[in-house]
Amino acid sequence: MNFSLSDSQHEIQQRARDFAQTRVAPLARAMDERGAMPLELVREMGALGLLGGPLPKEFGGEEWDALSLALCYEELGRVDSSVRGFMTVHTSLVSQCILAWGMQAQKEKYLPKLARGEWIGCYALTEPNAGSDAANMETTATRDDDAFVLNGEKIWITNGGIADVAIVFATRARTLKHKGICAFLVETKTPGLGREKMPGQELGHRASDHAHIRFEKMRVPKTALLGAPGEGFKVAMSALDHGRLGVAAGALGVAQACLDASVAFARTRRQFGQRIGDFEMIQSVIANMAADVDAARLLVYRAAWLKDQGQRATRETSIAKLFATEAAVRAASEAVLLHGGRGYSNEFPVERYYRDIKGLQIYEGTSHIQRIVIARDLIGKESNQ
Repeated sequence: MNFSLSDSQHEIQQRARDFAQTRVAPLARAMDERGAMPLELVREMGALGLLGGPLPKEFGGEEWDALSLALCYEELGRVDSSVRGFMTVHTSLVSQCILAWGMQAQKEKYLPKLARGEWIGCYALTEPNAGSDAANMETTATRDDDAFVLNGEKIWITNGGIADVAIVFATRARTLKHKGICAFLVETKTPGLGREKMPGQELGHRASDHAHIRFEKMRVPKTALLGAPGEGFKVAMSALDHGRLGVAAGALGVAQACLDASVAFARTRRQFGQRIGDFEMIQSVIANMAADVDAARLLVYRAAWLKDQGQRATRETSIAKLFATEAAVRAASEAVLLHGGRGYSNEFPVERYYRDIKGLQIYEGTSHIQRIVIARDLIGKESNQ
């Protein structure tokens, strides 16, 4: 593996960093307090080429490789997890999924709009009784001539309340488990689709849009199928590989931000006649945090690099997601403690990092699920199964 970034990757990293630092950072605290992200940021991301980055040029993209996309997510995550989360869902779960599984007509219709930020995408998989156990979803798709009728509900759908198009997963027959699942491209103005904000207030990612979506006798044409009938589970799992890398890179950004904040505070905060950074206990905390950040970065970049080599990287992506999120949880906890009372209020951003990082342990498969994915891949199935 070559540890050097190409000129193109450096340019993408700097473009994302400039946007994150100059446009997102000044708004981050206000967005968190208000519980919403200005939609003009979406248009700006589209105009900068961030939303369509990994797409082919014919659909408005720049043909980024996986590492370039991870670099972008890292820079956004370093400033605000809600903005990074928006982009991961919109770009990795939706656009890249349509690119991989869509018919040419579907790609031509949706991808340019998504790349420009004219339309917003969401990924409707999670249900009240089916989260990680997606094969047991209850939303149904009943065939009716040349159409399907969808009934059911989805929860915690990021971008769900503001999306123009959704990838919706439903089963033709629950007895078929994963083999019965279909994926549909559904425009959110379709009659029979209702949505509302999730109740309560989130611990973190408060500027994200999280929706409860219901389908009541919603009729969609056969042409709305994404992939073949019964391939929905494959569609979902392939998209989650993209999404998990985005979460891992975002967690890396959070960990780096915690390290940056801790180093800056340790240099300026004085107690007992000296900088707190001159105390060995503080130095130990910062050294461990730095080691975690470096290790997380190498794992995230390795997973992206393997994707770029055309190699299967499911296990490596889960390892990157597991380690990066757990490392960022440790970093955020230590950063709040190191900041003392200042870290306990939103006067300093480490308070928000602490709240946000718990979501990254959950999104796209919890840390428990990542451990299952990793272990099963290593152990394999018994030969008689």
